[in-house]
Amino acid sequence: MTILVKDIQHFSSSASQSEHYFLPEQKRLEGNPQQILTNHYSSGCRQFHVGIWQSAGGKWNVNYTEHEYCDILEGCSIICDTEGNSLTVAVGDKFVIPAGFIGTWEVIENCKKVYVIFEQK
Repeated sequence: MTILVKDIQHFSSSASQSEHYFLPEQKRLEGNPQQILTNHYSSGCRQFHVGIWQSAGGKWNVNYTEHEYCDILEGCSIICDTEGNSLTVAVGDKFVIPAGFIGTWEVIENCKKVYVIFEQK
């Protein structure tokens, strides 16, 4: 199968639909932030995904089964691990959260990020 230029997924011309949702109550720690997910690409094997995620302020539990690369486009968040260590991420920050990370994600200022996810089988 030959992949051509027409097969390249360009975010600005993507027809991807955005999913608006609220987190399940059992994950929420503070607030009830609306989140928006626009997945621009998923591989045929469904293990690799790329898109834009947005969230209003709030705090919730996270449990990563996937590896995720993040590029913060707007806002500020604090990511904490189970030992109380924290990382503040803001506009321009690029980082990877390895699969197996458990902790919390807190949006301080409405956050928008590019995500690239790999979910190992």
